[in-house]
Amino acid sequence: MTAAHPLHDPAALTAAQARALFRTGLVSPTAGWAPDRTQANLISVPRDWADDVREFTRLNPAPCPVLEVTEPGTTTSALAPGADLRTDFPRYRVWRDGALVAEPTDVIAEWEQHELVSFLIGCSFTFEAALTRAGIPLRHVEQRRNVAMYVTDRPCAPAGRLGGPLVVSMRPIRAALVETAYEITGRMPDVHGAPVHHGDPAGLGITDLARPDFGDPIEVAPGEVPVFWACGVTPQAALMASRPPFAITHAPGHMLITDARDSDYLRPVTH
Repeated sequence: MTAAHPLHDPAALTAAQARALFRTGLVSPTAGWAPDRTQANLISVPRDWADDVREFTRLNPAPCPVLEVTEPGTTTSALAPGADLRTDFPRYRVWRDGALVAEPTDVIAEWEQHELVSFLIGCSFTFEAALTRAGIPLRHVEQRRNVAMYVTDRPCAPAGRLGGPLVVSMRPIRAALVETAYEITGRMPDVHGAPVHHGDPAGLGITDLARPDFGDPIEVAPGEVPVFWACGVTPQAALMASRPPFAITHAPGHMLITDARDSDYLRPVTH
């Protein structure tokens, strides 16, 4: 069961304060936490699978924009000085032969058994502060829920032994603001960039918005349009499809909050 939020306003915390809370075992989706600080997805694999993951991310940059790749066995991140990749995500997932076997709040024991290479991948939570500043409400943040995520019928480009379907996150946006959402997020390709689809979910092979594959269902109210972005949970769908012997990932929606600023990934307007 997800632990309650701390008495503080999560939006008022620094990145380091948020990581310290997660290190003590607090579990929470991180949407809305420490706004303006870049959040990151995680996929950690044994050294002999690292080239497959690296090539998969290169061929699929929209769902897998790489922010950092560690050396084998490294537990730290240049994006978050003082952080520990084994403890500072609020929840992890442990995979064996493509099957989810555990969702712990730290992976110290599992990490010690493998020489892991970690990929920190851009997260769409990073552009949410910019959407909010533009007057685009985000219901999952307001309700302190996890964003809704769906497995689509669009295949990713395979790489070596790794392949699988695209996963997307969905945010309901008022119809008059959809174009603005495209413009804002299109300037941030390192954290998934512009949406891949909006409107009819069937265009992505999604049959029921009320039943996301990951995260929480989020209502689409009258006058709103479901808008879909490529999602950093895509590598987890690839793990399930490709069945490597071992991997560690973040739990969907439970990110590393880094010290990097969202503005670091904002590209200037070009004409």
